[in-house]
Formats: sequence, structure tokens, C-alpha cells
Amino acid sequence: MATIKPFKGLRPPQSLVEKVASRPYDVLNSDEARREAEGNEMSLYHIIRPEIDFPVGTDEHDERVYQKAAENFQLWQDRGWLVQDKEAHYYIYAQTMNGKTQYGLVVGAYVPDYLNGVIKKHELTRRDKEEDRMKHVRVCNANIEPVFFAYPDNDVLNAVIARYTAQKPVYDFIAPGDGFGHTFWVIDEEKDIETITQEFAKMPALYIADGHHRSAAAALVGAEKAQQNPHHRGDEEYNYFMAVCFPAGQLTIIDYNRVVRDLNGMTPPKFLEALKRHFNVEEKGTGAPYRPNALHNFSLYLDGHWYSLTAYPDTYDDNDPIGVLDVTISSHHILDELLGIKDLRSDKRIDFVGGIRGLEELKHRVDSGEMAMALALYPVSMKQLMDIADTGNIMPPKTTWFEPKLRSGLVIHKLD
Repeated sequence: MATIKPFKGLRPPQSLVEKVASRPYDVLNSDEARREAEGNEMSLYHIIRPEIDFPVGTDEHDERVYQKAAENFQLWQDRGWLVQDKEAHYYIYAQTMNGKTQYGLVVGAYVPDYLNGVIKKHELTRRDKEEDRMKHVRVCNANIEPVFFAYPDNDVLNAVIARYTAQKPVYDFIAPGDGFGHTFWVIDEEKDIETITQEFAKMPALYIADGHHRSAAAALVGAEKAQQNPHHRGDEEYNYFMAVCFPAGQLTIIDYNRVVRDLNGMTPPKFLEALKRHFNVEEKGTGAPYRPNALHNFSLYLDGHWYSLTAYPDTYDDNDPIGVLDVTISSHHILDELLGIKDLRSDKRIDFVGGIRGLEELKHRVDSGEMAMALALYPVSMKQLMDIADTGNIMPPKTTWFEPKLRSGLVIHKLD
């Protein structure tokens, strides 16, 4: 069962939150962070992307860069740009995109729950990316950015959240650039804090939706600290890491699409003919983009034309939670079998486009001559994600894309 706790969040004053808050470190590169932070000395990018305080081209993994993150983190506290709450709280963080709002609970997730599988993952992590985030957590001695969890829908928690969200929020702003709404409340009633803790204690599992590397890094640093402390008790702050937990029913996974540089020596007509072995191929014209309309239906953009590809039933097994996924079907029967792309993580002939960019982005990448074809997939469901995590399976690379991304800097969790 899941163990969580409230924590004394480190937060910006209400008047500064829009100056401090930023996009997550991993959705933009150094140059983009440098541009977004320009003219804003309070931006969290100086802590999560501290290479922007060095000359252009400085390696973001330079030890001086990590040290700068810690220096800036302390400076933000010294200047009052981040202030720690006096009492431990849970928090509510709501995100609004395209008129739809999802309400997350910000909690301290339990490190042993990650290590023993109560916190379930659905993706593999890379050790180099884990180590990068571990260094950042170690040097700052804090979880600067939260991870994104899902939990089974719960009416009791919904009622608690509804009471608080009927009140005036602590933060309420529209983020520049994406136009998404970010709203924040503090849960300060002891009985509500106890109720939340007790309801999570009834849950057999929590699910990482987004932030597998941050989750691994936070948990591994917590475990390190436990081993290094000869007086370890188990209730120290480092035994917990910051997560925003959303009801699974409120979350929507959007499509995560593929673009490929060449057709592996085939002409477009020959490629289309080869597809017919495993798919029903229908041309959809040169006009409006064709969007997949169901599981096992794909959209192909090739040579100025849109096509519908529907996988034949013998290409997948409904009883195989991995084999039934459209990413698996397309990887096996298109990318590998026809195009010779066997490793999605390392092959330079393939790239990935989050559905937030739209099908027009796929068309642009092909029409520009950069890519030879684009493949759009029907999005994975939360039920599929949770079923796969529950069975201990791992999804293929680049399967899920969650939007909106969590805004960083609304609250921070210190490890002592």
C-alpha cells in the first residue's frame, strides 16, 4: 500500500510566482532556457538549467554547473524568492488546457515504495540521465522539480479537493508561451491531511505517468542518504520525494508520433504495396490531415498524400499487453520489418514528435524534405498504461506523451 506524507514546501511569494516558475528542465535545451530566462533574474532556469549562467557552449554536465545550481538555490532562499512553509502541508495543483482542468495532490512519495514496486513504472531509464538528476538532487539537497504520478480514482479525495478548490487559490496564472492555466492551493486542515494520508494508504499502487528519470534519481539519492546515515530512523525527509498525483480518470495521454528519414531503398509505391501484407491501406487524399480514429488505426503521410492504415487482426494478440499496443505493431511491422529500424532509442533515421505539435508538424517535416514519411498513432489509454505497469511489463520507447507538463517552481521539497 502507498505511503505518503505532507512536507514543508519551499515556495515563491504570491507576487513572484510567475517570475520564478518555469517549464521543466527536460522539455527545452540550453539555448531555449537562456532565451526564456533573459531579463528575469528570478527564473528557476538559473537553478534547473544553471549552464545559462555560463558562456554559451558550456557543458551542462560540468561540475561547475551543478555547483552553480546549489549556489543559486541558496541565493533564491536568501533573497526571499523562495520561502519555506512553517508547517507540513499537502498542496493542490490544478492545470487547465483547452478548457479541461485536472487536479493533482502534491505529496511526499515514499522512497521504499519506489524501490519495492508500490510506485510502478512503465518505461526503462538510462543510467546517464539518472546520474545527471542524482547529481542535481545531491548538490541542491532538494527535489527542485516534481514527478508526475497517477492514482486510481477516489471519491473521498475528490471531495477534499473540491472543498479547497472552491476557495481562493494561492497562485493562479496563465503561463507564457503555452497559454495553460496553473492554479495552486494549500491544504492546511489537519483532518484533511490525515484523510489524504489514510486514503493513499488504501491504494495498492501509484503509477509514474511522466518523470521516470526524476523518480529514479530522487529515490536513489534518498536510499543513498539512508545508507550513509548511521542513525537512520526511516522518518527523515530524505525518505520522501515530491510528486504531483492526479486521478487517473482525469488524465489524457496524447499521441506520440514517428517521422522517418528514408524508405530503406524503396519507392513510395513499393513501400505502400509492402504495407498491405499487414495493413488495410486506404488513401485519404492531399487535403486535411487524416487522424487515426481507433486503436490499431494509423495515419501515414507519404509523398504529399495521407493514408489510413488499419492493422489486420493477425498482427497482434489482445491477450498480450505489450504486443497489442500500436507502438509495438508499428515498430514490428513497419519500422523494423520494412524500414530496418530496430532500436528506437539509438537509430538516427527516426525521430519522434509529440502530438501537442499537431499533424501539421508531421506534414511539415516531410514536405520540407527532412523526412521521407510520417506515422501518427492513436494514443495509448491510461488503462493500458496501468495494466502494463501492474503486470510488470515495460512499454516500448516513446509511447506516452502527457500534456500539459508540470510547471516547476510552484513548490520545492527539501531533503532535511
